Amino acid sequence: MTAILLNADMGESFGPWVMGMDHEVMPHVDLANVACGFHASDPDVIRMTVRLARKHGVRVGAHPAYPDMVGFGRRSLACSSEEIENLVLYQLGALAGLCRAEGLAVSYVKPHGALYNDMARDPEILSAVMRAILAYDPALPLMTMATRDTSAVSELAAEHGVTLWFEAFADRAYDGEGRLVSRREVGAVHHDPEVIVDQATRIARGLPLTASDGSELVLSADTLCVHGDNPESIAAVKAIRQALRDLESAS
Repeated sequence: MTAILLNADMGESFGPWVMGMDHEVMPHVDLANVACGFHASDPDVIRMTVRLARKHGVRVGAHPAYPDMVGFGRRSLACSSEEIENLVLYQLGALAGLCRAEGLAVSYVKPHGALYNDMARDPEILSAVMRAILAYDPALPLMTMATRDTSAVSELAAEHGVTLWFEAFADRAYDGEGRLVSRREVGAVHHDPEVIVDQATRIARGLPLTASDGSELVLSADTLCVHGDNPESIAAVKAIRQALRDLESAS
């Protein structure tokens, strides 16, 4: 078993509106996906989040999105590939400036919400995101969804010369293709801590999950996404971290 990194979406508050429990989850993750102002966050929140990541030795990644703060970036927008390249590059630059002020650098890119999902389905959108990364720093990895078959995505990344980090989710149900079940469907999100920890350890060990169609699904992932929205989710993050440490000690 290879070590698997924990990542969490952070810095999604805006002014006096607080979202997430960043201070509680940051000590237990390896990677912080920091919102860049298009779906959530503002300059003060971004800098505070970067400062918190530095305190805990957590690497910072850009979490760019469509310009959709009202919809929290979960709605697909009719952007051209050039617009997507530019909006990703713009958000990367904003985060990079605040990271530099805190003595850090952006370490990777993980698109948010609808942009993340659209990128996984549409090679033109994926290419636009990759071009933005190449324009900023060709060494930055791009985090994308681990599915049953990642060959097409891997081939496109190889053509562009972009490194991929494949991501899986401990608290989400998967369909037969290894894609996330829509949040609109019953059972799409796991809430039972035991189920979440079991799924996390299965992914880390390369063991099969049971997809929504009943088939066995093995996901090859570099990182696990966890959430810190409430005390129950924080407890689950801590349990996942401990379970992964136990696996690493036993291997």
